[in-house]
Amino acid sequence: MRNLTENEILTLKSQGCSAESWRNIFVADNFAIDNIERCRFEGRVEIEADVTLRGSTICNYHLCQGAKILDTLRLETRHSSTFGNGVEVAAVNENGGRSVAIYNELTAQCAYIVAMYRHRKELIQKISDQIAEYAESQRSVMGVVGENSTILGARFVREVNIGKGVTIEGASLLENGTLLDGAYIGIDVKAKDFIAVDNSKIDRGAILERVFIGEDCLISNGFTAVDSLIFASSHLENGEACSIFAGPYTVSHHKSSLLIAGIFSFFNAGSGTNQSNHLFKSGAIHQAVHRRGTKFASGGYVMAPAAEGEFTTVIGRHTKHHDTSLLPYSYLIENDGVSYLMPAFALRSYGTVRDVEKWAKRDKRKIGYDIVNYEEYNPVLAGKVADAIAILDTLLAENPDAELLHYNNCVIKRSVAQRGVALYHLYLTAAIGAMIKAGKGAATTASKWVDIAGQYISKEALDDILDNFIDIRSLNVALSDFNFCYEDKARGWALAYLGREFTKRDLAAAEEAHAALRKITDADRAADISQAMSIGYGIDSTETDEILADFSAVHGL
Repeated sequence: MRNLTENEILTLKSQGCSAESWRNIFVADNFAIDNIERCRFEGRVEIEADVTLRGSTICNYHLCQGAKILDTLRLETRHSSTFGNGVEVAAVNENGGRSVAIYNELTAQCAYIVAMYRHRKELIQKISDQIAEYAESQRSVMGVVGENSTILGARFVREVNIGKGVTIEGASLLENGTLLDGAYIGIDVKAKDFIAVDNSKIDRGAILERVFIGEDCLISNGFTAVDSLIFASSHLENGEACSIFAGPYTVSHHKSSLLIAGIFSFFNAGSGTNQSNHLFKSGAIHQAVHRRGTKFASGGYVMAPAAEGEFTTVIGRHTKHHDTSLLPYSYLIENDGVSYLMPAFALRSYGTVRDVEKWAKRDKRKIGYDIVNYEEYNPVLAGKVADAIAILDTLLAENPDAELLHYNNCVIKRSVAQRGVALYHLYLTAAIGAMIKAGKGAATTASKWVDIAGQYISKEALDDILDNFIDIRSLNVALSDFNFCYEDKARGWALAYLGREFTKRDLAAAEEAHAALRKITDADRAADISQAMSIGYGIDSTETDEILADFSAVHGL
């Protein structure tokens, strides 16, 4: 970089440019002077080759090759900044008890450990110290606009580091943040104290404060979020989030939906989804846990503290602080203020199968910062299903004459529990066979496995990794190494659970169980696309053939 020559200064002045001090403007030898017009330069500005500047004020920024700053009111670094790195985000607990300091390389797994393993005080302190050290390494009095990035028609961009190939169009205010490669910011967006990872998209009036946006996420249509962590491939529009940990594939589309003080993963919020996170006694101290695959039907409501098992569908308003963590694949239905639980009944739904299949298909990430397992049959759910069978068997045995069984502030009808046990047995048989068939190696232990924001891992392995923590990068490497061997580890768990040699008869039983479950879900799908569901199709016809033809054409049948 070099200073401008006197002739170059005169040329820029003739093109409508001015500077607080021309001596603080530095350029590459081959910078495109003809591409710079009607600009105001303040503080130190560094301009590389092929940069285009028009109608903008620029203060304390380094502009990399191919950058374009067009009609932007102010692009400025006013003071020393870490550009969003080190900002404390009060996820899950509004009072800050689970705060996570965000930084450019934060993963869902690391954030999960920091937020949810607070009992490991020394570990959390080490991680926090390293994030603080990283944040300081990003501190500068100069912002950066990366190669081939474009800022068009923005109003205020303040203390924001911008990576390669980033586009900002019509943003209202961006302050103290980082946009990594390929990120997109659209019209009327306001964001403060934030980091948006590669290929994330924030658009159409979204408002963010103290938020981390993960890879390939979409936040749009006026969605507002504060103190929230949002990870891979999540899609949030229209509604509101406050103090949430949104694991991969958290989805909310509706204006009236509020996600608050909870942990979510592969979650779908129906219209009017809502939660309460305090009881007006001790303040906003409570949290809810909505595990992988949980859905809220329209108008669904839960009063925290509460927790659901994986792939639970929540229907109605639930205020009794249920905990169905060990009964996955359930329906939780409110009737006259009572929470009725239907364990395993989501295994009958084609919607569950569709969910499991669609997530992997929709994974468009180029880098994959967050580890995401999609396997339908896995040790986390198989272990819980085994526990669920034991729980239901015990409830049935201890209450032989009861038509209604009570479990963790829920009610289970006896006949429902009996059918649930049968469904769980089908799943467990299919899961054991599928895991043994997929992997290699001998039995290990049938210890507990956990789902840490998208990754399946044995609790034993996770504890060992955390016990031997050196730094965040080695933590991420260790988690990735485990994931690389996931199928073999899952097979070892399944063999240990089975407790004997896996035979051809076992394989046949597993395949039959899987086929039986698919027969049930296929029937559910067939009912969903049957003639009885063609109401409203062929609206100007009374001919059955035309009605069904319209129905089939719309659904691609």
